[in-house]
Amino acid sequence: MKPFLDEDFLLNSDTAIRLYYEYAKNMPIFDYHCHLSPAEIAENKKYENLSQIWLYGDHYKWRAMRTNGISELLITGNAVDIDKFEAWAETVPYTIGNPLYHWTHLELQRYFGISDLLSPKTSRYIYSKTMNALQQDDFSVKSLLSKSNVKVVCTTDDPCDSLEHHIQIKKDEDLDTKVLPTFRPDKALAFENTTELNKYLEKLSSVSGIKITDYDSYLDALKNRHDFFNSVGCRISDHALILPVYEESDDGEPDRLFKKTMNGDSLENKEIAKLKTAVLQELGRMNHKAGWTMQIHYGALRSNNSRLFKTIGPDSGFDSIADGSAAAPLAKFLDSLDKIEELPKTIIYNLNPVDNYTIGTMIGNFQDGSIPGKIQFGSGWWFNDQKEGMEVQMSALANLGLLSRFVGMLTDSRSFLSFPRHEYFRRILCNLIGTWVENGEAPEDYNLLGKMVEDISYNNAVNYFGIDVD
Repeated sequence: MKPFLDEDFLLNSDTAIRLYYEYAKNMPIFDYHCHLSPAEIAENKKYENLSQIWLYGDHYKWRAMRTNGISELLITGNAVDIDKFEAWAETVPYTIGNPLYHWTHLELQRYFGISDLLSPKTSRYIYSKTMNALQQDDFSVKSLLSKSNVKVVCTTDDPCDSLEHHIQIKKDEDLDTKVLPTFRPDKALAFENTTELNKYLEKLSSVSGIKITDYDSYLDALKNRHDFFNSVGCRISDHALILPVYEESDDGEPDRLFKKTMNGDSLENKEIAKLKTAVLQELGRMNHKAGWTMQIHYGALRSNNSRLFKTIGPDSGFDSIADGSAAAPLAKFLDSLDKIEELPKTIIYNLNPVDNYTIGTMIGNFQDGSIPGKIQFGSGWWFNDQKEGMEVQMSALANLGLLSRFVGMLTDSRSFLSFPRHEYFRRILCNLIGTWVENGEAPEDYNLLGKMVEDISYNNAVNYFGIDVD
């Protein structure tokens, strides 16, 4: 019987252990998709306690706490921090089998040297010990990035964002981590709600300096912000879809539909798909011209609890997996850009694991020999961001494509203590490859397999995104 979370955690063979410790463990981190706050990096924020750094924005934990019967007052309400932490400590013993149990204790071990299991019995001791540590300079945000060996962080930013904090960070010569924005224009494509869209368009018009009166001026405003983001170092766009969309439009139709939204008129589902397709194609062309990578996250059915959405808001733990047809529209969208030779580097993330083989085969259709792995199958995302989900995603990619060209893991997190998720991923990766070796399915060639592990852990991302890490 192996002890819980020992040094060989998740490593079930001598081969896996050697691959992890000799090749994976000490590789830097390239976190190319997360939701960390650039403002907190710029100000080098210190957190007062674990509740602030763990519980203030983590809807994974919120879902678990609600499921455990914890009152909303102790989750997103105005209860004091220590009471919220004790509610989380009460929940943790019930999360065995959920990655939250592993992540919680990995973070306690790696950052605070605490091996005690979090529970109501240990909550006060752990809260006090970590509070004392968090007051120290080496637990400021910048220090956490440094001690986690993070070389690149790409945050998630709205096109209307001033990027003032990113600009400030660029001037910080003492920060070893490169912090870059990501262009996330979801609000600019929210054609389902014309009232909210028009409020957003007013803001987009103001920050771009371009009066939006029609479809062309709308695209000009987006291009203006795209150029601005590029000047601040952005090299990635990100797009969240319930399902991939593709509906062709006649000449002039996008302009007609856009003016309809500006008049406050609701669009039919097919009209929304036409307009969204046209805009995504334009953004794809912008990305291709700028040399950016286009991320497509699809499969999330968001804000399902309308009662709590009204009181708490989005991204609060009321999202689940969507189903429906993804293959045909995704293929048509990628093909529409590929056939005019303007398909950018693209990473596709599916939330429904049913689509793993769909994406695993889809990416092979649009590789063009220009760079290794131009079209990527994104890492296990959100509800798949756990041991089984990662293993299934990597196995599908290995079976259908080239796992060796995979750009690897990301945190997708709002917490500066979340970087052990890269360790979690690397242990799972090494165990997967180690199992192949132990079963005679891969050679015991550590030069070959060690390079593969190092590349997936870090090098592939550096080469793929083309971001100078020095």
